[in-house]
Amino acid sequence: MLLAPILLLRRARAPPTLPPRRHLSRLLDRYGFVAPDSLAPAAPREPPSDTASSTKKRRAKKPPYRPPSSLDRGGRPPAHSDLPFDFRFSYTESTPASKPIGLREPRYSPFGPGRLDRPWTGLCAPAVDATLRDVEAEDPLPDAEKGLEEARRRERERVLGEPLTPAERAFLVDKCQKNRTKRQINLGRDGLTHNMLNDIHNNWKTCEAVRIKCLGVPTVDMQNVCHQLEDKTGGVIIHRHGSLLILYRGRHYNPKKRPVIPLMLWKPAEPVYPRLIKTTIEGLTVEETKQMRKKGLHAPVLTKLAKNGYYASIVPMVRDAFLMDELVRIDCKGLPKSDYKKIGVKLRDLVPCILVSFDKEQIIVWRGKEVGSLQDQTQKSFLSFIDSDGASVKDETGDQEQIPSDWSSDECSAISSSDEVPNDKPVISDLDSSKSI
Repeated sequence: MLLAPILLLRRARAPPTLPPRRHLSRLLDRYGFVAPDSLAPAAPREPPSDTASSTKKRRAKKPPYRPPSSLDRGGRPPAHSDLPFDFRFSYTESTPASKPIGLREPRYSPFGPGRLDRPWTGLCAPAVDATLRDVEAEDPLPDAEKGLEEARRRERERVLGEPLTPAERAFLVDKCQKNRTKRQINLGRDGLTHNMLNDIHNNWKTCEAVRIKCLGVPTVDMQNVCHQLEDKTGGVIIHRHGSLLILYRGRHYNPKKRPVIPLMLWKPAEPVYPRLIKTTIEGLTVEETKQMRKKGLHAPVLTKLAKNGYYASIVPMVRDAFLMDELVRIDCKGLPKSDYKKIGVKLRDLVPCILVSFDKEQIIVWRGKEVGSLQDQTQKSFLSFIDSDGASVKDETGDQEQIPSDWSSDECSAISSSDEVPNDKPVISDLDSSKSI
């Protein structure tokens, strides 16, 4: 009887038996209960395998946009052109005869690096290798350049074919009028540029003739513009009305066999040329030069030039004005400085004359000392005319007979004196009345 309470006390003091760590309850062993995953202890996550990432398709990122570049040749060889002339930026405003004294920047080719198989000399891309030229020779490589000229002439004659009949010419001219087509190429202050050749050939793809409008500095010498257009394009001008030209491509022109014309990507830097206006004019002292410049600024204005106008009548106007006065002033207000400097250079070469000043946007030119007065010129021309009329002739028998002249020296002097201008003011006013060009 005493042992029972002792055993009960021992059981009460003994620690209770804990369930196994694997199961939370003994019911799992008796009934085979499986706890859900939410009650199971969290297991460490494994890194995703490659198979799982490959099954899930993701949109690939687009590469960043890269604009196309004309400098990127992509391993292609440089372009080759068979055009038999030197490539220049402008063919009408640059002459090979004028030699510069330097370059403003290094000789970077305006065609881009590695785009053309011709080297750039700073002025042009010559058709003949420039390293073989002799700078001091008067005619370097005459055979090679003559061969290029001959090849150009033969190709042009082949493409042009037979001349157009008057009916065909009239049909093409009427087809290129403003009321019939809007196709037009504008030739501005830079003249006939190299890239303009490509524009002309692009227009010749669909039409036989193209209309060209000339304005600005090149119109001072329209004969040079027409010559360069025919020479560089291989066509022929079939109509000209003032500054409006119509250029015909030829009977045998094939657009699929047009020449390769590599384009200039930028305008090359102009070289350095000698100064146009010198400190002292040749043949005059410093004081005489200053007085002539002051006198030129107060001389009556011959004409006023409009911006982007038609200047073909300037040269004959200056020549006529030199018969009355030794100094001529042309008003160029509103024109860019480069424009009236180019006009002055053209007047110097075409009239010819001597440039005096470009001050206050005025072109002042001097005829020089060699030109005489109006009286001397008229008397010389009249006496030469009389001498030619009173020359000896041969009769039928072969004997030389002298034609009697009824003109005496007194009568000749009287007639020559009658041609003198009594007053200069009316003539100058007549010249001023024709200011529009």
